Amino acid sequence: MLQQTQVTTVIHYYQRFVQRFPSVTALAAADLDEVLHLWSGLGYYARARNLHRAARYITARHGGEFPRSFAAVAALPGIGRSTAGAILALACGRRHAILDGNARRVLTRYFAVAGARGERSHEERLWQLAESCTPRRRVAAYTQGIMDLGATVCLRRQPRCSACPLAAACRARRSARQHELPAVRARRARPHRRVFMVVALDEARGVLLERRPASGVWGGLWCLPQFVSARQAQDFIHASLGAEPRNAEALLPLEHAFTHFDLTIMPLLVRGAAAQQVRDGELWYNIHEPARVGLPAPISMLLAQLAERSSREHGGSP
Repeated sequence: MLQQTQVTTVIHYYQRFVQRFPSVTALAAADLDEVLHLWSGLGYYARARNLHRAARYITARHGGEFPRSFAAVAALPGIGRSTAGAILALACGRRHAILDGNARRVLTRYFAVAGARGERSHEERLWQLAESCTPRRRVAAYTQGIMDLGATVCLRRQPRCSACPLAAACRARRSARQHELPAVRARRARPHRRVFMVVALDEARGVLLERRPASGVWGGLWCLPQFVSARQAQDFIHASLGAEPRNAEALLPLEHAFTHFDLTIMPLLVRGAAAQQVRDGELWYNIHEPARVGLPAPISMLLAQLAERSSREHGGSP
């Protein structure tokens, strides 16, 4: 959970998650929908899918016991070189280097490593430094320490050099380059996408949802039927819902920011949609009695607003 997400955001999700899944076997036995439901709002849903896959892999291949070798840990879904090293260093006291974002920032500044992230020579140099700096004793304390130093002192912006125990020997600080390192790759203009989503509301106030493909944006989550153009959405309303496209109500657009692009969602509300037999990968979602399925944050917010509006229109009763 802490990959790509701050501690303050994670705490509530983590506590709820481990209460529901107190062991790797409990997680492995769970349905993916419930896992994604408890992850909804954290983003980067591939992490949840990989965590679930890893639990099942550990249960099937390792008898429910977490592996102890670096190769076996690194082979788990979603676990890379740095994460495998961090797990074994912190949980088992094994000497393995890490290079998460915080450690990377500390090493880059302390040794004044030039180059931008992603450049092969830059990455190789940082891994060499990470290996050489990792001690043979108290490796867990060192690993936690370098991550905490980057998270609380050697900040990406406005580093707190006056509070840093490494300040005297930090090459970036001695050359007044702590604000220049790590070097930032030139940013490209953020792409913007627009999609149309059909909010098909049946008489029982259920909404038609479709499961997204396992890979890609919102992979594995349940979402409203999505189209790249208004014409495609209108064709779906007519052909699949048996409704008149001209009667669709355009709701307020929703703006959502992903890591690499911005998304505008144009929702089209269709009332009285025929609740036909759903196909595989579809479900009718009761907005007043929500199912425990994974929903993207903007879709969850839209359905909650729709439920509130529906209650008002029906005199407060669901």
